[in-house]
Amino acid sequence: MRGYLRPAPRADHRAGAAPPAPRPVDRHPRHGRGGRLDPLSTAAFDATDTDRLQRFFQELPGPVDHVMVTAGGPSYVPLADLDLDAAGRESAQRVATTLGVAVHSRDKIRAGGTLLFMGGTGGRRPAAGKAVVSALTAALPALIANLALELAPIRVNLIAAGFVDTPLSAALLGDQLEARREELRATLPIRRVVGPSDVAALAVHLMCNDALTGGTYDIDGGQQLLPH
Repeated sequence: MRGYLRPAPRADHRAGAAPPAPRPVDRHPRHGRGGRLDPLSTAAFDATDTDRLQRFFQELPGPVDHVMVTAGGPSYVPLADLDLDAAGRESAQRVATTLGVAVHSRDKIRAGGTLLFMGGTGGRRPAAGKAVVSALTAALPALIANLALELAPIRVNLIAAGFVDTPLSAALLGDQLEARREELRATLPIRRVVGPSDVAALAVHLMCNDALTGGTYDIDGGQQLLPH
């Protein structure tokens, strides 16, 4: 499981657009065109490496306002092809990584700041091959709600995305990607495909609105409203 752990500058309520993900803290964040937050730096590493995860937070130069975690991805494997050891590791790693970030970031995030995780909505509908992802999809909102209580006044939230037009989607769908895009454009209530900037805008809103904690926020263009 690899991903980006990105401390972010204080979110600007005036921002008209947002980068694909929040960036490291700066007391005077630089704004580019259209109110965008200019990138400062990022750190990419194996999020299941607990020592590296702890060191990431220890090496931060000071307290941060927000941390967004994008590690992890869906795994769709039919039961007949399921590797039990691999499934067990995947489930344990996802939960352990979430807990590890919570433990190691609690002394680095300012009171009222945000710890924001990414999840998905794809596992909410039962289907062949979704046993593992469905279990994790159901578990994460409960875990986030509990962390919000334990880490208060730090705010903890979860973004649950449907299909988002990203390189990960392209890797999963391969030559079926364009057909999936066309299907969603024709059927989603919003009549377009959700993109990374949509997710980023929601992330910035969750950072700005200090009344929000312990929640799971769906962003799927109405995908869950469609019939099976």
